[in-house]
Amino acid sequence: MNLHIAILPGDGIGPEIMKQGVAVLDAIARKFNHQFTYEEAICGAHAIDLVGDPYPEATHQVCMRADAVLFAAVGDLRFDNDPTAPVRPEQGLLAMRKKLGLYANVRPVATFPCLLHKSPLKDELLRGADFVVIRELTGGMYFGEKYQDNDRAYDTDIYTRPEIERILRVAFNMARQRRKHLTVVDKANVLASSRLWRQIAKEMEPQWPDVKTDYMFIDNASMRVLTEPRFFDVIVTENTFGDILTDETSCITGSMGLQPSSSLGEHTPLFEPVHGSWPQAAGQNLANPLAQILSAAMLLEHFGLNDEGALIRQAVDASLEQNVRTPEIQVEGGPHYGTREVGEWIVDYINQA
Repeated sequence: MNLHIAILPGDGIGPEIMKQGVAVLDAIARKFNHQFTYEEAICGAHAIDLVGDPYPEATHQVCMRADAVLFAAVGDLRFDNDPTAPVRPEQGLLAMRKKLGLYANVRPVATFPCLLHKSPLKDELLRGADFVVIRELTGGMYFGEKYQDNDRAYDTDIYTRPEIERILRVAFNMARQRRKHLTVVDKANVLASSRLWRQIAKEMEPQWPDVKTDYMFIDNASMRVLTEPRFFDVIVTENTFGDILTDETSCITGSMGLQPSSSLGEHTPLFEPVHGSWPQAAGQNLANPLAQILSAAMLLEHFGLNDEGALIRQAVDASLEQNVRTPEIQVEGGPHYGTREVGEWIVDYINQA
């Protein structure tokens, strides 16, 4: 298969983990006789520094002509510490999602048996947890009307019926493909936008009679994700709740450096790790590249290259089992592996498979 992939390294640790993700894709291409071509583009703080725009039109055109986008992370402490900055790296991420029509963010959450001890949760709660969070990505407060002065500010949480129906359709269909259990997470006891979500979900529910559907307030869901993670199969929720909930799930995997994601919608699909840019660690060979590498596996699987994705996952599992790990998940007293060394080990594993 020939795939043309847009590469957006972004900021902070992004270029380091992206290098390993591309190296793994190249190893897969050699192993399975595919041809992957890449076109790199700027975004985030790096793009602001160069052209004053965190998602310039030239980058958008690169994404639009690609078959898929492999993205790393954006963010910079200069902007985090300056609330008055008129342009911010994260605005580029929101613009990219909006312009590409990426309304469905799919984040799988699973445990690695050899890393259960790295979670703050008890082993007996975690073992066997395996669910997916589907987050609506282009609506809600992040995109609603905003206002701020010295004494007053607001963010408008707006959703329309078509926006809600299309993300629920993705969620119902994914639940049907998995264990046929969907949990709709909202705050319908307080928020009008959530009441519309629940109303529409109940209207659509009869179309998937084989899917067991339940409803849960976000505060309860946040607790049960940590106390009963095996309860869940597919969770669907709005943008803000999904953002917070999927960061919380790093307590289940043991590290945010192990969580990949895909963003799907109207145009080019995008694949990215869920963690941020960690600018404090940039250039220090400390960042865990596995979420980026697993995002590359999701990219391949999106195009039906399931054996290729499975080999990447097998290599990641083997690296963890053999303690080839970056510092945040390394066993005490174990050998040191950095971003580069972990990536090289996985490439070697693929080459030898």
